[in-house]
Amino acid sequence: MKLIGMMDSPYVRRVAVSLALYDIEFESQTLSVFSTFEEFSQQNPVVKAPTLVLDDGTTLMDSTLILHYFETVADASHKLLPQRPQALAEDLRLLGLILAASEKAVQHVYEHHLRPAEKQHQPWIERVTRQLLAACREWDRALEKRQFGEKADQVAISSTVVWTFIQQMIPAVVAAAEFPSIQRVNARFETQPAFQRYPHG
Repeated sequence: MKLIGMMDSPYVRRVAVSLALYDIEFESQTLSVFSTFEEFSQQNPVVKAPTLVLDDGTTLMDSTLILHYFETVADASHKLLPQRPQALAEDLRLLGLILAASEKAVQHVYEHHLRPAEKQHQPWIERVTRQLLAACREWDRALEKRQFGEKADQVAISSTVVWTFIQQMIPAVVAAAEFPSIQRVNARFETQPAFQRYPHG
């Protein structure tokens, strides 16, 4: 099994840490969708990270779809999402906020790092920033009273990797001090072995 993509992507890292906690062995192939585009295209012509190649050659894309597959086949002791409908709905609501923040953070990074300054559209940047901060506020509120066990679940994994990405890439846009609940979760889980094994970048 092979996971293709760079660990500076929150989506690639989310899958890597999750696979570690599912106790799934895999090879990490660190190809960039930018600097190694042609090499990546030989593995997946769509050039989308993360790409996961199963042992039978089946290629999966999109972190949520990849993790849905492994959550489905995992035994009860390794599942990262709750089984009860109400608890599952709450976790999916929270994951929606986290992934919305991630999407807007990535758009922010692309706009400033890939698009020439003279072609950047300020109203678009302001809109994305507004969406990003709104998602972070709701995410932080949702974590205020949430209790976690010793092992990270999918909310803890996604929260930790996305927050680390945001603070590594755009800390001036999303001030860490304004989101203490997210900070608390990140500090607790980022030091755990699965996260340390696949660090950001």
